[in-house]
Amino acid sequence: MKANREYKSTLFSKLFSDTDNLRELYNAIADTDYGKDTPVEISTLEDVLFKGIKNDISFTIDNRFVVLLEHQSTVSNNMPLRCLMYIARIYEKITNDDAIYGRTLLKIPTPEIIVLYNGAEPFPSEQTLKLSDAYLALDESQSKFGSLELTVRVVNINPGFNDVLFQKSKTLSGYTALIEHLMGLNPTKKTLSNAIKETTKWGLSQNILSTFLTEHGSEVFNMLMAEYSLERDLEVRDEEHRAAMAELTAEKDAEIAELVELTADKDAKIAEQAALIEQLKSEAKG
Repeated sequence: MKANREYKSTLFSKLFSDTDNLRELYNAIADTDYGKDTPVEISTLEDVLFKGIKNDISFTIDNRFVVLLEHQSTVSNNMPLRCLMYIARIYEKITNDDAIYGRTLLKIPTPEIIVLYNGAEPFPSEQTLKLSDAYLALDESQSKFGSLELTVRVVNINPGFNDVLFQKSKTLSGYTALIEHLMGLNPTKKTLSNAIKETTKWGLSQNILSTFLTEHGSEVFNMLMAEYSLERDLEVRDEEHRAAMAELTAEKDAEIAELVELTADKDAKIAEQAALIEQLKSEAKG
């Protein structure tokens, strides 16, 4: 399996690559109570689900295979399809090539796909995305012949949504507080560096993820710089794309309007010629 190394890890993926933090977060999301005696095995692929950013963690816990994503931009309705491709590669990675062709049923961990949304656009407290929503043909035949379904649970972790998660996971609470503080400074590309430094100082003063920030201070700075610079670049690219499409649409509309006008002129001339012919015929009969 060829891995993609052209990515940059996010603060989220770094923070929750610690198995204790990850177990705590899963307990909060799944409303479970796994202790340190329950092993967590991280199996994240080096491929990325989003352009240039490594913001996913996949792991197994108690015979469950979990794909956990943090998402700061608009949640795409194509998420189930992308996750299907991702999870298929994971199953390929953890299964034995010989066993899969045997007659004995090969047991696999139960999949769970969870997206934690903390973007700026309005989003409900929780939403479920389904792969079947993308099917071109979805009718009664699906129940007769079987079908593939994959669901993605999207949980809003912005302040004011699902606050019970923050009570159960102090790591998630700290992470969300840092991101909220950084976004509250409304950093631009020029002020992002100072905004990240100020956010780190604020976190240390408030004892928010202080141990993590002390141990990984420079790494945190570099991750946030890369993450939010890329996020802004993608936003600018999207804005430029929308502007270009709007301009192209306006040009096409103008061409269509011109064509309609030319057609109307031709129709008028044809009608005028037809009227003249009728007049000549009438005069000839008289």
